[in-house]
Amino acid sequence: MEISCEANFSMFERWIRAFILSHKLAVSIMKRIFKTSRLFKPLRVLHLSDNFIVINKDPDVLINSNDPEVTTSIHVSLCHEFPRLVNPSLRHSFHFVHRLDYVTSGVLVVGLSKKASSAAAAAFENRSASKYYVALLRGLVSVELLEINLPIGELKSEITGSHRMIVDNDEGTCVNPRPATTRLLVLERGIFEGYPTTKVILKPTTGRRHQLRVHCAHLGHTIVGDFTYSCRKDINPERTFLHALRLTLPNLVESLDIRTPDPFLSVDVTRRSSPGF
Repeated sequence: MEISCEANFSMFERWIRAFILSHKLAVSIMKRIFKTSRLFKPLRVLHLSDNFIVINKDPDVLINSNDPEVTTSIHVSLCHEFPRLVNPSLRHSFHFVHRLDYVTSGVLVVGLSKKASSAAAAAFENRSASKYYVALLRGLVSVELLEINLPIGELKSEITGSHRMIVDNDEGTCVNPRPATTRLLVLERGIFEGYPTTKVILKPTTGRRHQLRVHCAHLGHTIVGDFTYSCRKDINPERTFLHALRLTLPNLVESLDIRTPDPFLSVDVTRRSSPGF
């Protein structure tokens, strides 16, 4: 049987195309493997029961996202690390009963059942839950203890997509302000990376977007590393120095009192609290 040169060339061409296609597929697979291998940093689990999983969230990590292209989030890591706990009927597989900002680290509670998540959500809604954050602020805060009662709303002129908020004012730049209260306790004053710095405990009694960051910025003491609320000037620190240190969550299913070590120097802040804080 004779095979023409054209047939030989056609077979060779198909083989080359198949090789190129398989090579591209292999490269794509390797890129995905490399990407996901970087993705799944082990979660730091603080508590695990039939009702809740509590993790110590890293800074600069999303909790979840509706964008399918986002492959780095707490949601994705939970699915990877705890596949047996995934609830396929939920859009994000788990009950995320409260939020932490992208830049904020610390205690994050995730419900593992509808009953548990409803009980936890009720505790946040009726304000029986207590949240304590540790933060480093730019400058030296002059008082030891204060309460900030300033409504917060959306910044009318915000067009950068960072969802910046602002304290209510008479200039018409604040949209849909809502009441917001934060208590601040000074732990120590000193120098951080060459700049005057105050270490504080922050206790919000309301839960507005970026509340702690906005209130501190309004005082003239932005949180160290907060690029968004420092007029995009604070770029040197490796992170925003805001950490959810402790969460007490009384509820009818399983009451929680979870705390993490202080990531900002070895200071036992739990022994420095003041009456009424």
